[in-house]
Amino acid sequence: MTWAGLGAAFAKGHTGPKASIEDSFLYRGDDTVLSRAAWIDGMGQLVKTATIFPGNAAQGLSNINGAVTLFSDGTGVLEAVIDFHLVTKWKTAGDSVYAATQLARPDSRNILIVGAGTVAHSLREAYGAVFPDAQFTVWNRSPAGAEKLAAAYPNVTVATDLETAVRSADIVTCATMSTQPILRGEWLQPGQHIDLIGAYRPDMREADDACLQRARVFVDSRDTTLGHIGEIKIPLEQNTISEADILADYYQPDRFKRLKNDEITLFKNGGGAHLDLMTSRYILGAWRAR
Repeated sequence: MTWAGLGAAFAKGHTGPKASIEDSFLYRGDDTVLSRAAWIDGMGQLVKTATIFPGNAAQGLSNINGAVTLFSDGTGVLEAVIDFHLVTKWKTAGDSVYAATQLARPDSRNILIVGAGTVAHSLREAYGAVFPDAQFTVWNRSPAGAEKLAAAYPNVTVATDLETAVRSADIVTCATMSTQPILRGEWLQPGQHIDLIGAYRPDMREADDACLQRARVFVDSRDTTLGHIGEIKIPLEQNTISEADILADYYQPDRFKRLKNDEITLFKNGGGAHLDLMTSRYILGAWRAR
């Protein structure tokens, strides 16, 4: 398996019939149960259930757990049970990196990772594979987390000031559990690409209004972001941006691209079970080939 190979699978998957997607959320305080189902004609069906318990880290447990089941397109028979963390790792980081290959400047060399959790580690691997000459910086609310990530990989340094780190980056990839914006539009520089991953609930955001207003905005799927994730949902409801400002998703490849070197591009990684389905098919294909 390679990150470029998964990107090719995403590109191919979006040339076929559009996915039918259904999400459901259950909440208990800060804890969430997110169940996502997808059906792509010719590819099959998938159900992925994720449990997100932010307090788990204090117990030495993963904040996110769950299960993935893949079903035959022709018969609906259970075809595979695939490790949840494997699918999530490749889908989440692969989604962002695939978007970056379309939206970031090809000569991007300075990549800032905001956050230092499990997803941040996957992002270092994925971005490092696609941008092999890049230097990485990591910023985290807890310096110890940033130092742990930096120690695990080459070419990673720890940033102590987020604003300074953002201003000097070519790509900013943000994977936090923040409910309030931590990226400010006034920090953004011409030519940057902003990759937003962390927000998954209607009350969560990582970037302020000015970020969206200054950038050309893209999403992986309109169906899973516009009405569901606070990053896009809140500014739409407050008329800070309009749906016309969401320029394209993966089903619009002719529009999903950078036009000028000095423009700021912003991508909201919303995930979606259809991407889990494409990722699971890619994993299963690799396993069968081996």
